[in-house]
Amino acid sequence: MNKNYILIGVGIVIVLVLGGFMSYQSFTNVGTKVAGELDGFTQCLKDQGAIFYGAFWCPHCQATKKMFGTSAKLLPYVECSTPDGNSQTQNCVEKGITQYPTWKFADDTELTGERTLQELGEKTGCEVPQ
Repeated sequence: MNKNYILIGVGIVIVLVLGGFMSYQSFTNVGTKVAGELDGFTQCLKDQGAIFYGAFWCPHCQATKKMFGTSAKLLPYVECSTPDGNSQTQNCVEKGITQYPTWKFADDTELTGERTLQELGEKTGCEVPQ
């Protein structure tokens, strides 16, 4: 009889663990789907010639990438910092990048600092998903 209680207890624990795992997977998949909705917008920014210059150590650059969710992998991003974080890459020096983040556009204009999706959309003509 003691073995039956142990088996029932183990079964309950397994069901609870599996249920929790499935709930977690559903939650994270929903987040991914929503973030993936920016893929088209992000690709449009790139197609319109927008370039995002930043540095790995810059909190505003990190916030900008976070705003794009999983679509951040599609950003037209240029890393301006050397790996040690003490210097700027030659490419960014030549482009005149002095602040992070900096967005440069096909019309040779730029925006610096954290920007909203709406601002980037207005600047490039890309439609921001609702």
